[in-house]
Parts: sequence; C-alpha cells; structure tokens
Amino acid sequence: MARTYVIQTLGCQMNVHDSERIAGSLDAAGYIPAQDGAQPDLVVFNTCAVRENADNKLYGHLSFLAPTKKSRPDMQIAIGGCLAQKDQGTILKKAPYVDVVFGTHNVGSLPTLLERARVEQSAQIEIKEALEHFPSTLPSRRHSAFSAWVSISVGCNNTCTFCIVPALRGREKDRAQDDILKEVRALVAEGVNEITLLGQNVNAYGVDFGDRTAFAKLLRECGKVEGLDRIRFMSPHPRDFTDDVIEAMAETPNVMPHLHMPLQSGSDRILQAMRRSYRVDRYRGIIEKVRSAMPHSTITTDIIVGFPGESEEDFQATMDLAGELRFLAAYTFQYSKRPGTPAADMPNQIPVEVVAQRYTRLHEHINEVSKSVNQDVVGKKLEVLITDVEGQRASGKSRDFRLVHFDAIEGMRPGDLCEVEIAGAKPHFVLGNGSPTNWRKTRGGDAFEARKKEAESKGVLLGIPTLKSIPGK
Repeated sequence: MARTYVIQTLGCQMNVHDSERIAGSLDAAGYIPAQDGAQPDLVVFNTCAVRENADNKLYGHLSFLAPTKKSRPDMQIAIGGCLAQKDQGTILKKAPYVDVVFGTHNVGSLPTLLERARVEQSAQIEIKEALEHFPSTLPSRRHSAFSAWVSISVGCNNTCTFCIVPALRGREKDRAQDDILKEVRALVAEGVNEITLLGQNVNAYGVDFGDRTAFAKLLRECGKVEGLDRIRFMSPHPRDFTDDVIEAMAETPNVMPHLHMPLQSGSDRILQAMRRSYRVDRYRGIIEKVRSAMPHSTITTDIIVGFPGESEEDFQATMDLAGELRFLAAYTFQYSKRPGTPAADMPNQIPVEVVAQRYTRLHEHINEVSKSVNQDVVGKKLEVLITDVEGQRASGKSRDFRLVHFDAIEGMRPGDLCEVEIAGAKPHFVLGNGSPTNWRKTRGGDAFEARKKEAESKGVLLGIPTLKSIPGK
C-alpha cells in the first residue's frame, strides 16, 4: 500500500515553492497525499530560519507529534529547509525521533533518504553546501492549477546584518532566460494563467552573467507569452531597482501594477545599521517613479520593528513614512536575534516588551492606512482572478493585489476572471457590490476543473495536505 504524507511549510514564498517540489518528488516515488483526518505515514516540515518564532513553531510541532511517533514508530518525520541547513545535528539532539534532516540544496533527495532511514533503522542527515541544480528540474505538485511560482534565481549576495539567509541559501545563482521562459510556456500550456517570478533578490537577476538590464528584459519576454494573463514578482531590493524595470512594468500589459518592496525601517540610521545600502530618499524616489508610471499601482512592504539601537524617534520615522507612502499592506515583524548574524552581537538590544508594544502600534497604524488605501477603490470596478468559490461567495485577487470578496455566479470557477464593483473597504480586503460582470471562463478555470475531477476520481487531495489535518494522538 502506498505511503501517505503531509507537508507543513514554515517560511517564505521560496519555501512554499520548495514544498511543491518536495511533494512532487514524493509523488514520483509512489507516496500519496494523506486524506483529511487520516494518520499520515510521513510528516515533512519545510522550515524557515529568519525569525526565532519559526524555530519555536517547528519544535512545538515536533513535541505535538512525539506521542504519535512513540505509538506509531513506523511513521516518519523529516525536517528540511533553512532551519535544517542551519541546525543540522541540533535537531536530532532536541528531537531524536526525527528520521531525516535535509537541507535547502537537496530537496529532491528526500525519498532516497527516507528509504535509507527505514532500511538502516537510523536517522539520516544530508546537508549539501551548494546547489547542484535548480529546483525547477524536479517534479512538482502545485498548490494551484492556475497560478504558479517560477524561480529565476536562488541565493543572495546581500549582507544585511539581521539576515542569515545568504549563509543558508548561498550566493546568488541565476537561471538562463531561455530555461525560465521554457518553464513559463510549459506552465501556460498546462492551463496556468498567473506566474510569479521568484528570487531572494529578484531584480538582481543577471548578476551571474553581468547584465544589469536582464530582469527588465525577462519581464518583457514573459509578457509576450500567449495565454499568460498575469505576471508578478517578489521580492526586489531597493538597491538594485532600476528605471528600466519600472518601464517594463508600465509597458507590459500582463505585468501587474503592484510592487512588493521591502522597506524594513523608515530611519536612515537604522537602515545603515541593517546594512541595507539605500536610504529613505532612495526608497521614496522609487515609489514616486512607480506611481508616476502606473498611477493605479499599489505598494506592499516588509518592516522590522525593534532592531538593535532603534530609538523612539527611529520608530516614529517608520510610522510616519508608512503613512506618507500609503502601503496597501505591510508585513511587520518583531526583530528576532539570529545567532551568526552581525545584528545578534550589536549593543542596545531592545527589550522584548518595548518591541512588542511598538509592533502593536505599527500594526494598528498600518491597518488604518490599508483601510484608507482600500477606500480609494470603492465605487470602482476591479478585474479579479478568482481564487476560491464557496457556495454563494467567491474571493480573488485584483490586478493591484487587493483581496476581493464578492457574490459568486453559478458555474464560476477558481482560475476564471471577472469584474467586480467595490462597495466596501476593510484593512485587509474589499467587498463587492452584487454579482460580478464580464465573467470570463479561462484555461486556468478549465485546468482547475480538470484537476479537481482527476483528484476526485483517484480519491486524493487537490493540493498539498498540511499538518493541521492530522489528529494529534
């Protein structure tokens, strides 16, 4: 009988994409996704190491599974991703019942390591220090039938003082444009109508082959792929963000008018301490140019609260800039000391209670700003790519990355496109007014429907099963 699996992803979009490759490799090896509520034969954690909270989540999950592992020793547990790359043997010291530990550079090795662990009845650790091939060469079980990630690079050449990712993912390595476009065309042929280009520093693409204009060229070439309705990318870095990218975004109709541009702090002093290699004026200038070229574009960002040495004035500068630049959303994080990073040894570490208080203030402020930004589209129509249909309600993403909730039409499918008139605004979403118009069935919707029927006929899940589905003991 085929062994079943679940995968719990803890981390960024790169981790999510890696989990799709892990699932694809398991499928190819004869595993099948576990059904909701069923005890899986394998639990895989694909981990993050950027914040301490990710460590806590992993070890919390492992403690939760310990009684199940004791009663079912044939159930295997595997740990991959950045935390596995960083901690390696430490994981087995904390959780000796883990069967496999594998790193960021060998996600495709998991089936072999699992088999070896079963045969040898001992834990297997395999951590490679360099990437041998891009994960795109591996089979994949995608989360979505109509939306897909495409890696254009791996690794990062930046030296931000708070970040351990370059040490775990390695130096930046770029894929050839022809390989990327080949993958994009293949995905579109399968019915995908939205592509997100991925990289740790996506707009530095081309550094490997000495072409600073390579990313703008790639956006334009992706824009020529027939049948591709939407192109997104994340995450860029302000240091490498050039005017030709803004021009490519504005002049390529299927590149979406949304930019996710990490800020991290609104204080020049803190940006310097973070070694972010830009200052507030540079960041502000980029946003102004983007909005000048694309007046209806939206901006989302990342912000770290409580970096070592952050004064109340520094924090207030971040609050002020967030209000001035009117972010659609800001993913805010409490600074977390990561061993091995320069920031971990900096003086003037901010007390936990102060960080928490500032985080709450910023979160509330961002919610007010986001609601105001969403109110700008009340009374207007937005084109929406449908992502969920539940009974009489549907949800989707607008071209400018707003989450839209609206009334469904019978026969409407995820992957289809429609226009929705906006009647109300909340901080994290907008609400449609009545039934949508110009509903267009797409090849993405056809792909979703076909995948759903195939899953039902085989008695398996549509996507990747997660840990929340399994009983604890």
